[in-house]
Amino acid sequence: MSFRKIDIDAYDEDVLLDDELCEPDPRDPAQVLSDAKQKQAAVRSTLARGDIPGALGIALDSTPYGSNVEEAKNLTLQTVVSILNSTKSSEINSVVKALSQDAQDTLMKYLYKGMGMPGWGDVSGSVLLGWHEKLTEVAGTGCIVRVMTDRRSV
Repeated sequence: MSFRKIDIDAYDEDVLLDDELCEPDPRDPAQVLSDAKQKQAAVRSTLARGDIPGALGIALDSTPYGSNVEEAKNLTLQTVVSILNSTKSSEINSVVKALSQDAQDTLMKYLYKGMGMPGWGDVSGSVLLGWHEKLTEVAGTGCIVRVMTDRRSV
């Protein structure tokens, strides 16, 4: 059974690393975190006005990606999940329809990331699945395919 503990990629010259799959976020990690905090504040004020599509648009605009910005990525996930949790299920269709195709794809990425983190923060599986259902109805299965083939992880 000890052979299963060997990292064969260490011996392969042609190994493909995650950092090589896509260009890293060109912004400085401190700047990315600062932007995420500013977006979180903007989302809170937009949600206080009751503008859920606007808040989701702010949160999904220029999201952080790459391996050196984990804190900003988690903060953005928290922001997106707070928007999803504060939306009534009857409003989801209209909110999703108001998003651009790129924003719909980014939202799908965050849904999958939230589903992959059970018990994290205030992530509710039923809320994420409800959003997934409505997003798939509006954006189609092409949205899922685009997310699965995009190499930039959120």
